[in-house]
Amino acid sequence: MSNTVKAYRAAILHSLADPAAVGVEQSYQYFEDGILLIENGKVAQVGAAAELLPKLAGVEVQHYRDALITPGFIDTHIHYPQTGMIASYGEQLLDWLETYTFPTEQQFADKAHASDVAAIFLKELLRNGTTTALVFGSVHPQSVDAFFEQADKLNLRMLAGKVLMDRNAPDYLTDTAETGYAESKALIERWHGKGRLHYAVTPRFAPTSTPEQLELAGKLLGEYPDLYMHTHLSENRKEIEWVKALFPERKGYLDVYDHHRLIGPRAVFAHGVHLCDEECQRLAETGSAVAFCPTSNLFLGSGLFDLNKLEAHGVRVGLGTDVGAGTSFSQLQSLNEAYKVMQLQGKKLDPFKSLYLATLGGANALYLDDRLGNFLPGKDADFLVLDYNATPLISYRMQQARSLEERLFALTMLGDDRAVKETFAAGVSVHQRS
Repeated sequence: MSNTVKAYRAAILHSLADPAAVGVEQSYQYFEDGILLIENGKVAQVGAAAELLPKLAGVEVQHYRDALITPGFIDTHIHYPQTGMIASYGEQLLDWLETYTFPTEQQFADKAHASDVAAIFLKELLRNGTTTALVFGSVHPQSVDAFFEQADKLNLRMLAGKVLMDRNAPDYLTDTAETGYAESKALIERWHGKGRLHYAVTPRFAPTSTPEQLELAGKLLGEYPDLYMHTHLSENRKEIEWVKALFPERKGYLDVYDHHRLIGPRAVFAHGVHLCDEECQRLAETGSAVAFCPTSNLFLGSGLFDLNKLEAHGVRVGLGTDVGAGTSFSQLQSLNEAYKVMQLQGKKLDPFKSLYLATLGGANALYLDDRLGNFLPGKDADFLVLDYNATPLISYRMQQARSLEERLFALTMLGDDRAVKETFAAGVSVHQRS
């Protein structure tokens, strides 16, 4: 075998399908002592060590003891310009934007500042085992250039876009319908499809865009068929009332986007906390996705996401940290809070469903499940190594665990960045815990 072949040995776990669709037992594959074989940055094979080791003569095998290898985590909604304002006190959504977000995003007019923050942001994602994210920039095109430059250096699969915002925001943060369109188009030409990068047309949310701007955003999606669309939807009750007042001619919040052709495959709507059945049905039939952002929804007091309702309608759902309203870059922490969100509604979140949401479910929401999300041969070798002895408490808890399900659940409750021993992107180590 050529020297681009590498093998990694540990317990290995990956999702094969949504547990809600096929049942928990059929939804995953697990090897207590497994081998993940990587060739030229892609998964070549996964299987039991006893079966694969005899075939690996001459291949270096990296052995992680007391560890679990999973696919890299996927974050379907996050704001990189808000990295420096994470954990800002005391407001709900609309006041929080005015008080903290807009002044922070003003700084991204400076490309050097944007580059510094992008580097810190990507380092945080990788420290937490997140290898792909759908990312808001700021209104400044240079914020997106800075982000993609940093992501490209690390050969990461990342999706991002320039914010479109031509009203109801400070003058220093607005574009116009025309400049937003032109600047987005230039960024698409420069970055979309370069390396492992994808562009997302990014209206902040309906209240900060005029109908003219939303119309041109829809036009962009029509001009480049494999683009993404990334925005917010039905996060907060006051926000929903505001949308009704601004768009009285539309029958609801989702209908504003629908009317402007901003709905369909690769459209990702963050939050969706307060959706009616008709909106869920429309999201499902158009192949749109919703990003479940538990830490943010709790932090801003927005409400409890009804995962079962969206699931019953067949809506694609990914998991989002929504930093900086979200309080952690860690998808393990997101799952910790997601479990509690479900408990407060009298429902359960199975640990294998958690694994799915953070990996293959996110890939499915982003229409990247042909490239990411599990260890089927040919997929990108984006993966992480979770340490069963990451903290004294995790180590002790693992000694009491009687099943894989119990170990996985304990990791999602007790784990954070300390649990991530190493992160790989396209087969290359991009983070090692010191």
